Amino acid sequence: MPSVMQGNHAPIWTESDAYALPVVGELPRNLCGTLYRNGPNPQFIPISPHHHWFGGDGMIHAFTIGDGRVRYRNRWVRTPKWLRENAAGRPLIDVFGPPDAERRADPEDKLSCVANTNILAHAGRLLALEEGHPPVELDAGTLATIGLYRFGGDFAGPFTAHPKIDPRTGEMLFFGYFAAGAFTPDIAFGTVDAAGRLGPIQRFAAPYASMVHDFCVTEGHVLFPVLPLTGSLERAMRGGPPFAWEPELGAHVGILPRGAPAGAIRWFRGSSRYVFHVMNAWEEGARIHADVAQYEQAPLFPWPDGRPPDPARAEARLCRWTFDLGGGTDSFTSEYIDDLAGEFPRLDERRAGLPYRHGYYACHHGAGSGLNAIAHIDHATGRRTLHALPEGDATSEPVFVPRAPDAAEGDGFLLAVVWRNGERRSDLLVLDAAAVDRAPLATVQLSHRVPFGFHGNFVAAA
Repeated sequence: MPSVMQGNHAPIWTESDAYALPVVGELPRNLCGTLYRNGPNPQFIPISPHHHWFGGDGMIHAFTIGDGRVRYRNRWVRTPKWLRENAAGRPLIDVFGPPDAERRADPEDKLSCVANTNILAHAGRLLALEEGHPPVELDAGTLATIGLYRFGGDFAGPFTAHPKIDPRTGEMLFFGYFAAGAFTPDIAFGTVDAAGRLGPIQRFAAPYASMVHDFCVTEGHVLFPVLPLTGSLERAMRGGPPFAWEPELGAHVGILPRGAPAGAIRWFRGSSRYVFHVMNAWEEGARIHADVAQYEQAPLFPWPDGRPPDPARAEARLCRWTFDLGGGTDSFTSEYIDDLAGEFPRLDERRAGLPYRHGYYACHHGAGSGLNAIAHIDHATGRRTLHALPEGDATSEPVFVPRAPDAAEGDGFLLAVVWRNGERRSDLLVLDAAAVDRAPLATVQLSHRVPFGFHGNFVAAA
């Protein structure tokens, strides 16, 4: 597990605003809007032995591009946890430690909400997300925290950090694991229409309690990967790891037709593996394909006895799963489609859930360590191109922005925040998505670090 207090995994302690960041190169004139990024940034130095990188307080970094300049702002998400600890002036709550009596008495366990994983806009609202609680709504301009967002009702979560937005209808599909309480195998799922109205929520029991970080959505189906990174309250209360790798349980993927009742779910099975993130999924006749960043063994979390993962097996590579709904079998096939270790797969979101051609991800290339390159894979030709960073530097997730709303798939830009190790600060790169191996179109320079985080999205200017 990366140290939460070393290098660019360490938090920064300030919130700031900059109104005209230096730019090397030329910003595209038609790139107008804001890139929002989210990641863990502990408000105080963690003191618990259970502390995990995933448990840091969420901090949003916003880069607003337009009129030939870039404005920057960063703010902590002021969750109930953040407010309680800020008032006390010290750390009080360990998200991954055994819950105390106050947390156990609260069905929502609001004091473990960190809102540190993703951020996206839907139905006119900007939402900071993690996977245990309702979204936290923010003001899109100031980044001020508005509060837990309950979709106009009493929605209590959990809510995934990776909802999917149907590019044809604007409908948002979501799920939440541990839906019947901490470390239960229940998974809830539902929809929010383009106007922000919450639909009915259904629930089913998975084969076991698993950390289900992401899921897949196609035109006609929803896929729930239940993989053997398990959660156990009993194990945690004994002082063991709350989440641990149990490969003997195997991999299970539930497939449910969109709009069907939960009882119609069909389970496919395979050997053990783990996936944090999905690039895309789509249908081809009676077959469903899903491109995922697959690990042979889950990283960042131990075995039940505390043994660390095997570094050689805890690296992800791009893999294609195929499910034959008409094949009369409950197994599925897996085929690696790239040999580079990588993570944070993305696509042109206008093709989400549909057949697609272009994918992008952060990857490891050559010597050194970490995610030191940005890759573009053309699924039609199999050709991969790389934007390699200087030695010691590292990239975040690349975010695709179309050149225009009606531009062809893949015609646009990639935005990525990169860590400049030698200078101990960060830049925002703007790449031509069709020529990532070329020099950046523009490099936006910060005077400070953006700590390694997770996900972000671009919101076009109105």
